[in-house]
Amino acid sequence: MTAGTTSTTPEARALNGAEIVLKALVDQGVEVVFGYPGGAVLPLYDALFQQNSIRHILVRHEQAAVHAAEGYARSTGKVGVVLVTSGPGATNAVTGLTDALLDSVPVVCLTGQVPTHLIGNDAFQEADTTGITRPCTKHNYLVKDIRKLARTVHEAFFVARSGRPGPVVIDLPKDILVGTGAYSSPAAVEHKTYRPRLEPAADGIAAAAELLMNAKRPILYGGGGIINSGPEASKLLAELVEMTGFPCTLTLMGLGALPASDPRFLGMLGMHGTYEANHAMHDCDVMLAVGARFDDRVTGRLNAFSPGSKKIQIDIDPSSINKNVRVDIGIVGDVTASLKALIAALKSRGFRKDQKALAPWWTEIERRRARNCLAYHRTDKIIKPQYAIERLYALTRGRDTYVTTEVGQHQMWAAQFFKFEEPNRWMTSGGLGTMGYGLPAAMGVQIAHPDALVVDIAGEASILMNIQEMSTLAQYRLPVKVFILNNQYMGMVRQWQELIHGGRYSESYSEALPDFVKLADAFGATGLRVTAVSELDDAIRRMIETPGPVIVDVAVDPKENCFPMIPSGAAHNEMLLGPEDKPGSTSGAEEGMVLV
Repeated sequence: MTAGTTSTTPEARALNGAEIVLKALVDQGVEVVFGYPGGAVLPLYDALFQQNSIRHILVRHEQAAVHAAEGYARSTGKVGVVLVTSGPGATNAVTGLTDALLDSVPVVCLTGQVPTHLIGNDAFQEADTTGITRPCTKHNYLVKDIRKLARTVHEAFFVARSGRPGPVVIDLPKDILVGTGAYSSPAAVEHKTYRPRLEPAADGIAAAAELLMNAKRPILYGGGGIINSGPEASKLLAELVEMTGFPCTLTLMGLGALPASDPRFLGMLGMHGTYEANHAMHDCDVMLAVGARFDDRVTGRLNAFSPGSKKIQIDIDPSSINKNVRVDIGIVGDVTASLKALIAALKSRGFRKDQKALAPWWTEIERRRARNCLAYHRTDKIIKPQYAIERLYALTRGRDTYVTTEVGQHQMWAAQFFKFEEPNRWMTSGGLGTMGYGLPAAMGVQIAHPDALVVDIAGEASILMNIQEMSTLAQYRLPVKVFILNNQYMGMVRQWQELIHGGRYSESYSEALPDFVKLADAFGATGLRVTAVSELDDAIRRMIETPGPVIVDVAVDPKENCFPMIPSGAAHNEMLLGPEDKPGSTSGAEEGMVLV
């Protein structure tokens, strides 16, 4: 090979399809694959056996494989990789793929398929994987020509990580995996049509700067797109907040993009967001939305959402602009590049922090913040779930800690009471709200960060959705800690039944829960049971200090509800702050609000 020749020339020895796939993964920097074998992908597993570059993690369910890849991806910024077989292997992965799509997580999922000549014949373990996954992936491929195999894998990684990240499926017929062909490297691989716009338009940035310079009641509203853009984006958000003195709120997926300790941070907004954040969103005159898609759990009733404001939206996905909320200025571009441009535009216009001009706005915000909307009735007689999270945060503070959650009340309490100072430390299922997400996600995080403390904050109902992954923790000696808030109910379902359905608790009570201490022991883990407030701190310390996986089963108040709450169909200024408030009452107004 002469100097300057690219590595796109074929290998001297023809490789089989499975070897081509693995070589492509290595060239993409893949270090770990989460998977479960089956007949259609045995050639890939045979190739895995004969190499040492890629580590394979054997999960116990394909849904868990995708969630583990999500946890790995979201805690590292890398692409998570999944390998499953055809038929039920692929269909079991659908929930995880949909979760990754809604939360913009870069995942490449390799699925086995029956040989090409059997496709459409209802062969054993055949499913129309590309048809099934088309609505729940960013893109998918069915490879029918081995000459296109390497390029397809490289292109899939480009699509998964570029623009708005998301999951990509590559469906691999068995004859493609056993056939032979040439390999080509990822050099100069570009999608023919997909070229995300990274740099924002100058006129949009200029218009946004002018609006922000003249704002009297501004609000910065950040979402998961900030974290997806990389660590520099979070630093730029902090710089913008410091430079302007503007208040900032974050979505569930954006927590950690601005340090929770920053005095300008108003807390999370949305259905279970803070009183001050939601009212600031409602009353602002200029709103800058960065990497946020105006989800319905954030906006509340659309025709009452921030009715008097001028809205600026920055997003790398053009389809997100004006999708849910009409904005005055839409800026398509990477968050990092866009924040750089916006900060530069403000500086070039001589922008200076004007505390005097913002003083009335901050006075109003502080008046609402003083209501202490996250207050709760603490008692020594029973463990309140909020208190359990507070103590978990206090005793893990200062450690190298990553938190995942399942879905339900415990998820919202974790978002409210566990304070994140940096991005990529908080992994939760936002858009799809997938019960069973937290344990396998924690598994993926622990693989990526073997020396870190990884805690899955769980509910007793959600944890059972993928409890089989305790076996994976045992096999790979992963010291994940599972912190269960056990209220014996599907808590969020019970809360809605109490508030909206007249207290008719239809099928939300768990009558046959396992003994989680014995369950932990069965999986080779350590189990702890906490029933008294006085036992809580010691149990958390033991959890942290005990080697290997630990399940802590914390018996919490079964009647506690998660507040604040914007009822479905209500506006931001119609919040419920406590059990005395009822949906549809006037108590959500400024004057009748009940503080607990």
